[in-house]
Order: sequence, then structure tokens, then C-alpha cells
Amino acid sequence: MTELMSSGIELMFAGMGIVFLFLTMLVIVINTMSGLIQRYFPEEPVSSISIPVAKNTAIDKSYIAAITAAIHQYRSTH
Repeated sequence: MTELMSSGIELMFAGMGIVFLFLTMLVIVINTMSGLIQRYFPEEPVSSISIPVAKNTAIDKSYIAAITAAIHQYRSTH
């Protein structure tokens, strides 16, 4: 019985070691890939997109009321 327990414990540690090594290698590979992608494909700065809007545009009060009602209904149900 002692032999069986020691074999089981050895198998458990071997399995845990393999999983630990695999996860460690996975973290290293993901970090390496992230670094390579950031080096060779840098993220370009986002240009500000401006939507032309007239400064004196009056928003219809029915639109404001509809948006306010929709927000109130969403917040009351969630």
C-alpha cells in the first residue's frame, strides 16, 4: 500500500510539474509575441475625427425627451 501511495504522489508531482512548465512557457511565449507585435506593428495614434456640427443648431425637445425616457427605462430595468 505504501508503494502505491508513493507512486501516486510521484505521479501527482510529475503532472503538476508538467502543467507548471507548460503554463510558464505559455506566459513567456505570449509576452514575447506581444513584444514583437508592438515592435514591428506599432499602434498608430488615433486621429481625432471631428463631425461638423453647426454651433447654433437647436435640438428638438422631443428628441431630448425620447432619449431621457429611454435612459430612464434602461436604468430602471437594469
